Amino acid sequence: MNAVVGTLRSLARWRALAQDKAVLLFAFAGALFLSALLLFSVQPIFAKMVLPKLGGSPSVWAVSMVFFQALLFAGYCYAHLLGRWVEPHQAPLVHFCLLGFAALVLPFGLPAYAADPPAGDAYLWLLGVLAVGVGAPFFALSGNAPLLQAWFARTGHRQAADPYFLYGASNLGSLIALLAYPVLVEPTLGLATQSRLWTAAFVLLGLMVGVCGALALAQQAEGSPAGEGAQPAWTPAAWSEKLAWLALAAVPSGLLVAFTSYVTTDIASAPFLWVIPLAIYLTTFILVFRDQPAIPHRPLLLVQPLLVGVTVLGLSVSGNTGWVMATLAGFAAFFVATMVCHKQLYDLRPRASGLTEFYLWMSLGGVIGGVFAALLAPQIFTTIFEFPLLLVAGLACRPGVRAALADRAEARDAAATGLVMLGLAGAFALSIRSGLVPEFVATAAAPLVILVLAILAVGSMRRPLHMLALSAAMGVALFLLPAGVTYSHSERSFFGVHRVATTLDGSMRLLMHGTTVHGAERLKTASGEAVAAPLPATYYHPGSPMARGVEAARIAAGRGGGSLRVGIVGLGTGSLACYSRPSDTWRFYEIDPVVVRLARDPRLFSFLARCRPDADVVVGDARITLAREPAGAFDYLVIDAFSSDSVPTHLLTREALQLYLDKLAPDGLLALHVSNRHLDLASVAGAVARSIPGVSAAFVHDRPNATGFDRAVSQVVLAAKSPAALEGVLRWHDAKRVEAAAVRPWTDDFSDIVGAIVRRYGRR
Repeated sequence: MNAVVGTLRSLARWRALAQDKAVLLFAFAGALFLSALLLFSVQPIFAKMVLPKLGGSPSVWAVSMVFFQALLFAGYCYAHLLGRWVEPHQAPLVHFCLLGFAALVLPFGLPAYAADPPAGDAYLWLLGVLAVGVGAPFFALSGNAPLLQAWFARTGHRQAADPYFLYGASNLGSLIALLAYPVLVEPTLGLATQSRLWTAAFVLLGLMVGVCGALALAQQAEGSPAGEGAQPAWTPAAWSEKLAWLALAAVPSGLLVAFTSYVTTDIASAPFLWVIPLAIYLTTFILVFRDQPAIPHRPLLLVQPLLVGVTVLGLSVSGNTGWVMATLAGFAAFFVATMVCHKQLYDLRPRASGLTEFYLWMSLGGVIGGVFAALLAPQIFTTIFEFPLLLVAGLACRPGVRAALADRAEARDAAATGLVMLGLAGAFALSIRSGLVPEFVATAAAPLVILVLAILAVGSMRRPLHMLALSAAMGVALFLLPAGVTYSHSERSFFGVHRVATTLDGSMRLLMHGTTVHGAERLKTASGEAVAAPLPATYYHPGSPMARGVEAARIAAGRGGGSLRVGIVGLGTGSLACYSRPSDTWRFYEIDPVVVRLARDPRLFSFLARCRPDADVVVGDARITLAREPAGAFDYLVIDAFSSDSVPTHLLTREALQLYLDKLAPDGLLALHVSNRHLDLASVAGAVARSIPGVSAAFVHDRPNATGFDRAVSQVVLAAKSPAALEGVLRWHDAKRVEAAAVRPWTDDFSDIVGAIVRRYGRR
């Protein structure tokens, strides 16, 4: 090794290049830029590869982010130890060898030998696949940022004494990768092509890192000019500093995971929505890791409590209005909280000699925040409570809070204020549950109380502990008080938050996933009497396309008086079971064991218990479980697999549709439920159906006269292998034949979420 190092040092051209300050800066900034671009582009690529295996769950991205944060921490540990234990003239060669080893496992992809994920929680399975599939190259890349900055700090460049500005170049590469992926890469390139291009860029980066190492070695051999490259001896930071770095990194990281989970639950778990919060997160580093922040700090401190209040207020309002309010304000609150924390981090940065230690503790904080939001919170909370909780924690990271805590009288006063407000909110909640409060007041209880607390918190900005106490009370009140419905049961799984809710008048019981109703059962008639028999509601009411499809399938299959073979992908409350006959064979497919447990509990929903107690329910992802069925197994197959308003994209690809059609009888009917508030899935389903030779399809848009929990507007695409099987459907008044579409069909290798969103909102 020493011989190789000596050879490099002896090369006069490296010494000449090392003395050129422009070349030096360009080489290091370019390598950091490309390294970050690769580091953050591999995340959506590989997560999208694994997404179909896990039913499109929003948890895929949350767990993936935690894995990548943990591996980033491991890379920073490696960089820190390499800088402390290995001689400076040997470190570049060691790192170059690591990059070469990581290149041996490229191009990356899902391990061919990976078994199907287990039913239910798949956290460990996903972490294992990520480690085997992309762990080595990601680990090698993770060490680049601190190592290259540390090498640069030993050069004679005039900015070597404070190399933190290079972190901006690194984050710029990350930001470009994230923004380009959903807009340019995902809509134009397949996953296999993306992996090959990434591999080529990784090899190029290895060469660039080699150049940077050679330049650093040449500078060390030449000797740095006095006062430019000389670095003081490293001394470990005090524990108070380390804990501050840890906390200021943990809160934004946890917020990133929590807010992303909240947003993707109701739209789609897809790279387009994954990268927006992550891009905001990285942008804050670019804006504050500099001597003069791009945005003044004081205005951010002024608006932060206001944005937190508006976001929590939006979370307390049910329906689309509350979701839009919480999402828009949440983006702003997330940005401001992250800016505040990262500005504090930059202000507490050590000298260049402590650079790798600083990044090490910062990355550990990122891991802790991510683990809390992605792995611990789902086990502790039955709702996404970590989102408002971390927003409040962001207020605790403001400058001045630590000094205020030292004032014991102020701390006692603030604690008393918070306890009083919590007591009042709790008393109000008890009075509502006891029926002592009129219904119209109970409906507005949560928004009203939170609005008052938010106003008080904003007005207490000069007293940070009071503001913090009031904000904490506001967050707790969010879950103590009802908002239009009362939640009698709530469970959380790998696939999301499931809540059983009852309307305040007690007439309807709902199953909600996120903010979307996935089934409802009427408990009382308009006159207040108990309902005698279960009657499907919402998308499954008697006049709905999926309900009419049952009879259409009987007629098409010539089974008017005989048994019908039905497969339903997506159990929900089991509403469709009430359209079965005793001689039928019905089989449900559900990926989430929690949903199965809720639907089978007659104390919650009676559809299965009273209409189809012998129903067969297969637990697992539909693509995997359906593949095990024999060809032609079903006369009627319904694909209704939601994850809130987020639809698993892998269930709407050409390969998926070919699987469904293979399991369909020659005269069978396939129904694809494509209702969605945010994506135009009807065009996608139609384009996919039309791309398969011999398939006929019809689009049905059901618009009942009276809408609500009893009857909901729905969109369904029905397809058949036989044109004759679709004739009955085409005679419906709200059905039309699907013609050739301009939309590119989705495949397992290609999907375009951005286009689906643009089309959906462009038609409003």
